[in-house]
Amino acid sequence: MSAVTVAIPVLDGGELLAGTLSALKRQTVAHELLVCDSGSSDGSVELARRHGARVIEIARHEFSHGGTRNLLMREATGAHVALLTQDAEPAGERWLERLLAGFELGEEVGIVFGPYIPRDDASLAVRVELERFFASLAPDGEAVSSRLAPADRLLPALAFLGPRGFFTDANACIARTAWERVPYRAVPYAEDRVLALEMLRAGFAKVFVPSAGVLHSHVYTAREELGRCFDEWRGLLEVYGWREPLGPRRTLAKLGGELSADRRAAAAAGLSARERRATLLAASRHHALRLAGALLGSRADRLPRAARRRLSSEGRDSFLALELDAPSSRAANERQTP
Repeated sequence: MSAVTVAIPVLDGGELLAGTLSALKRQTVAHELLVCDSGSSDGSVELARRHGARVIEIARHEFSHGGTRNLLMREATGAHVALLTQDAEPAGERWLERLLAGFELGEEVGIVFGPYIPRDDASLAVRVELERFFASLAPDGEAVSSRLAPADRLLPALAFLGPRGFFTDANACIARTAWERVPYRAVPYAEDRVLALEMLRAGFAKVFVPSAGVLHSHVYTAREELGRCFDEWRGLLEVYGWREPLGPRRTLAKLGGELSADRRAAAAAGLSARERRATLLAASRHHALRLAGALLGSRADRLPRAARRRLSSEGRDSFLALELDAPSSRAANERQTP
């Protein structure tokens, strides 16, 4: 068994995959490279093999976010398995070294993850969102280890919404021994949130390492932005039972808060008045689309299947509410859900 495997699910990864694979070659830690390709037609399989990857090939309809990552975990030879997405490029040569160091920060660390760093083409709004969110997870810039007290392991799923339960497998590392006890669920979306919740309930610790960043941001069209947010908030409803509150006062307050942060960032960047106006107009559009996707996604259970399919960036028309609570916790969860 090797010390560590880096595992990546791939579908038509293109230039971004090439950047990710090149960055992996520069890592200070030797590793097995494992790729699961689900039907690429752009040469991604050949590209991965040229970079030394062992490639598993599956049909496109066989892919699922949780199930495919379980396949990667089973096939990996490493005692630890670092997970990336094809467009998450390690930002430095010590990325893997720093993730692995997270397992030394406490007893029974099951999962370790790092932040997303916006790419050069990221909009100001996306840059502010990413930097502000990940900074909130480690205000002093140091790695943070979190573990539930035994009494907290029966908390309802909704209690894990936010920093307590946040985890991303676009930039993560998992201890094989932990995964053997708590594998991924074969869910269509938000598989990383479910894994974190169940790892924490099983007594494992979760570590965030702010120095183990990956370049990971997107430039979406309006349709893509709406669809991605619909899928994300449908996932939050499926996992936690969370519905984004609806109301004009709250909506305006939320948009105002986001734009205030963007306005401060634009001023700090030294943009001209004209550039600030254009930047804030684009930010307004970005936040409005995200909020629309959130409001629709968190009510996906009330929408017709055809509407869910049209709204989803993945074309998924299903709604799968997960039963993650013990009966006593489920009752408390239902009381807390707005």
